[in-house]
Amino acid sequence: MNIVEFCVSNMHHGTDRVLKKLEQRGDIEVIEYGCLGNCGECFLSPYALVNGESIVAETAEQLYELILEAVERQQLDREALDKLLDDL
Repeated sequence: MNIVEFCVSNMHHGTDRVLKKLEQRGDIEVIEYGCLGNCGECFLSPYALVNGESIVAETAEQLYELILEAVERQQLDREALDKLLDDL
């Protein structure tokens, strides 16, 4: 299961809409925190953590797309690593 974490203080960038869209998906667990400790990013841009990786965008709409891309990329990376370990 993929985990996407949002900071409540970042919602002024429109990330609340992204959070709601992601909650509708069955393959992503969405968690909302009061603070994620990335105050510089949080103040300047829409951002979220995808399985611990910081994803930053210019707009909330772009953030949604980047989150989906990160989920896909991370899944492919996990599969490649699993294959590599199986070949050892």
